[in-house]
Amino acid sequence: MNRTATLLLLLGLAACDESMDHQNRLKTYGSAQGTANWPSGREALPLVKGTVAQGALDREQQTANPPPVSIALLQRGHERYDIYCAVCHGLTGAGDGIVVARGFPKPKSFSDPEVMRASGKKLVDAIGQGYGTMYGFADRVEPKDRWAITAYIRALQLAGNTRKGSS
Repeated sequence: MNRTATLLLLLGLAACDESMDHQNRLKTYGSAQGTANWPSGREALPLVKGTVAQGALDREQQTANPPPVSIALLQRGHERYDIYCAVCHGLTGAGDGIVVARGFPKPKSFSDPEVMRASGKKLVDAIGQGYGTMYGFADRVEPKDRWAITAYIRALQLAGNTRKGSS
């Protein structure tokens, strides 16, 4: 009798499908059709008008105003450049990074006249939002670090021009 009850219990539990794959739920950007009293036709609600993300105004101000150039800023820029930029742009900014050697499109050299004429703000924006095949780093590189990288890029440009001029 005990074995029969145990067998019935095991068969009963095996028949239960409490899988989360089959529960009622909304998909993040899917339709909310059939949901009573839902304020939009989608699960994800639109932002309230005038909403500003926490810290967005401060980041915007940091992006707009460059810090004063110092040795510490250049050292920080060098460190951040080696982490985020050198894989494509190379250690000297010639566009000969390791991913280029493996087939990724070659970026412009920092000694290219167009890049030399670009404003610092344009370079900061390119780091944050991307340019051409380069994707944006706004979610990984803070504005102060973008300015530091830009200062380091300018130092690389000066170093390259000095070497060309002294030959």
